[in-house]
Parts: sequence; structure tokens; C-alpha cells
Amino acid sequence: MLNLKPDVVARLERVLSSVEMLLPRTVKPVDWSACYAANWRRHSFSGYLEPVRVTDTTRLSELLGVEKQIEVMEHNTRQFLAGLPANNALLWGSRGTGKSSIIKALLNEYAPQGLRVIQIEKEDLIYLSEIFSVVEDQPYRFILLCDDLTFEPGELSYKMLKSALDGSVYSPPENVLIYVTSNRRHLLPEYETDQRGGMFVNGELQQSEVMEEKISLSDRFGLWVAFYAFSQDRYLDAVRLAITREARERQVEIPLTKELEQEAIKWSHDKSKRCGRTAYQFSKNYVGRYLLAKQQG
Repeated sequence: MLNLKPDVVARLERVLSSVEMLLPRTVKPVDWSACYAANWRRHSFSGYLEPVRVTDTTRLSELLGVEKQIEVMEHNTRQFLAGLPANNALLWGSRGTGKSSIIKALLNEYAPQGLRVIQIEKEDLIYLSEIFSVVEDQPYRFILLCDDLTFEPGELSYKMLKSALDGSVYSPPENVLIYVTSNRRHLLPEYETDQRGGMFVNGELQQSEVMEEKISLSDRFGLWVAFYAFSQDRYLDAVRLAITREARERQVEIPLTKELEQEAIKWSHDKSKRCGRTAYQFSKNYVGRYLLAKQQG
């Protein structure tokens, strides 16, 4: 038996502790029969899927102002669930207009038919192949969701996503689709100088090499689904729906008055945005104040 000095033993213990921290965590596989969603959690050189409890109960019928977008995404998702050809999708446009809400509502609608969602952060796209290998033999259909995605030029995760969409060795298995939401149509910042270098060929203006590269990633999504800010009438419809839903959950009656509409319009002016998110935030504020006044009244 080695007779090591105490300081050597202490150093060895520190080294072993450091190595242990780098080793992959021992985690149970996700029970997809009971769990509808998971997040990819990075750990040292790899990561693992962490089950997520779905608390958002939004249904597709509750989303206003995005009927055409719902139709496109629902058809594509139903094709996917049926084992038929379907496309990866880029949902882009104005913030707060329902891009992420549609994905959540699709999960709530079609989880009983085998739909599952895995959310991944931009920085973890380098682990796509590992995620695919974890779920490829599962009897479920997975949407890999990267929410609010934007890139800066040269990021490694940009190249990994591009490779996956290209159908390279990193391409997803048959039971995985990639859905991405972003405020940017091309996922990269665009500048006036990007247009320089374009040229006319046979009378047509061809994109500059810079723009061609910026378009090249978004162009690999089979579906582009655009979202826009609401009209005032559509925004007020969303406010009424959000107020009614909050009241129903608390089993109370809240009158939809003209004064409520005026407050909602002022709220949207203060937020400089008419969209579903603004309507939802206003409903939280209004219902909270209304019920507090009743309690104190």
C-alpha cells in the first residue's frame, strides 16, 4: 500500500473532484409516455434531456389574428404526425405576435397523437446529432424548437443548423422536424452594404454574395411563416379573449366595458406594440387590479 503524504492525497482528491464534474451526469431517460416536452441541458462536453412540465394550456382556437399561420403550421404538423412528407419551418416576424404560442398550442392539441417538443438554445445546436441519436428510435414525433433565434456571422451553431437542414450527416431522423422562431427573416443582421456587389445578368438583378450567404440558411426551411403586428380591432379582440380566459380560470365575471377597451388601447400605446403578448400582459394587469379592488371593496 502506498504511503502518500497528506498534501499529495489532498491534491489527488481535488483532481478527482474536478474530473468527476466533467463526466456526463447519470440521468434517467425521459419517459415520453408521461412527458410531452423536454429541454436540452448542456453538461461539460455533452448534455442530457431534462423533462419539462407543460403549464401553458393555450389552444389553437384561442389564438387570434394568426389564423392563416395556424392553418399552415397545423397542416404541416398533421402531415408529420401521419408519417407523410412535411417541412422544417421558420416562423419569423414582429415580436409578441404568436410565433411561440402556436408551437405550444400545437403541442397541447396533438400530444395525445404522439407529438412531443424538445427545446434547445442556440449555443447548444452543436449537439444536434446527440439529440437526434437519443430520440430516433422513440415511437413519437418530435419538434425540435429553437425559440427567438438570431445569429451573428461566423457562429459555429449557425453552420451546424445549416448542415442539419441540408440533409448532411447531421440531418434529423425521420421522426424529427425543426421549427425555429425569430424576429429576423434571414436569422442574421442585415445592413445597407449587404446589397453592394449585386449585378445584372440577362437583365435581372442578382443578389450580392453577402446577401446570398445570409439568405442561404433561411432558404433551407421548407416553410416561411410570417407574423405581423395587429390592427387595433384585432388587438381588442385579443384583449377580450385574454380577459375572458383569465376570468374563467378564476371563476369570476368581468364585464367587457368601453372603459376597458380605452385602457387596453392606452396600454398598447405605452408598449408601442399591438400584438397578442401586449393583450396578454394587459389582461394580467387589468384582472389583477379588478379582483384586488373587489377584495378590498
